[in-house]
Amino acid sequence: MKHTGGAMSPFTAWVLLKGLETLDLRVRAQAETALALAEALEGHAKLERVICPGHPGHPQHALVMRNMGAGGTVISLDIKDGQAGAFRFLDALGIVLISNNLGDARSIVTHPATTTHQRLSDERKAMLGITPGLVRLSVGLEDAGDLIEDVLQALEAV
Repeated sequence: MKHTGGAMSPFTAWVLLKGLETLDLRVRAQAETALALAEALEGHAKLERVICPGHPGHPQHALVMRNMGAGGTVISLDIKDGQAGAFRFLDALGIVLISNNLGDARSIVTHPATTTHQRLSDERKAMLGITPGLVRLSVGLEDAGDLIEDVLQALEAV
């Protein structure tokens, strides 16, 4: 409210409503792609772990499926070689955009330890599982094969 006021304009409301008409279709497609990406990356030599709530191997998979019906659109990759490896990975991505925000029609990646969680102590980050090599990838609507190829080629830079 501080920056935009108490109410959105009629045009902004109309645009928002138009976008909501296809939200379900978009999120389902994004969740499918997130799962395909997690499956393609499972066991990759350059990764410590892949965290995908939609994957049957996730410890809370049953809870996620019961509450959400799909696994969600965000996966996390814990890249070996810590922050240096994560930054090499981020720099090598071609399709996926680096941003501090998640949740777009385009795929976006962020490095929580130096962005969203930067003000936390190292101990608190460790408690939350925010390692120096962790990146969060919000999967967009791009072709699943293209995203998998982009992430795999970026891992080669690690």
